[in-house]
Amino acid sequence: MSETLKLAAEMRERAGKGASRAVRRTGRVPAVIYGAGSAATPIHVEEKLLVRQLSTGHFMNSVIEIEIAGGDTVRTLPRDVQFHPVSDRPIHVDFFRLVGNAVITVEVPVHFMDEDQSPGMKRGAVLNIVRHELQLDCPSNAIPDQIDISLAGLDVGDSIHISAVTLPKGVVSHISDRDFTIATMVAPSALKSENAESEAAAEEPAAA
Repeated sequence: MSETLKLAAEMRERAGKGASRAVRRTGRVPAVIYGAGSAATPIHVEEKLLVRQLSTGHFMNSVIEIEIAGGDTVRTLPRDVQFHPVSDRPIHVDFFRLVGNAVITVEVPVHFMDEDQSPGMKRGAVLNIVRHELQLDCPSNAIPDQIDISLAGLDVGDSIHISAVTLPKGVVSHISDRDFTIATMVAPSALKSENAESEAAAEEPAAA
């Protein structure tokens, strides 16, 4: 399950571009908490701490407990982070307010394992990853860090579809109308050439 991160925040008294620029000049990042039928809550957070959490690689699918100075602690899920087009510094964050164990939709990275048990990988096959992340519906208190997918027994030409993936209890694919492909095992160029030459030789007529 994805860990819960903590982020201290302060209320924003003023909104607008000018006020947001003023907040950024103090080393803070404007943000907003919305959802669950409540009014939006404008806040700002420390840029250094936010960048540290963004660098974990799983910020977007982690529950963030926002501790508002002089107020409540709010359980949230990051929904969007805007970055400066030149400096790449975060300039605004949207947090979605979580209530109870509500089912939410998240993007969870996939992790492939058991390469040493794959006949195709032993032959030098290339794993063509179609989806690096899966869109999943899961309880807000049980967001998986990643989805492990075994390559054991897979050979060249095999594909991995969502129907073959074992998801954690209570977690389902958000896309339910088709059995989509996650990855395929493709033959390397050398193996393709070797197969092509073999087929060509087999088609040549026998010498008289």
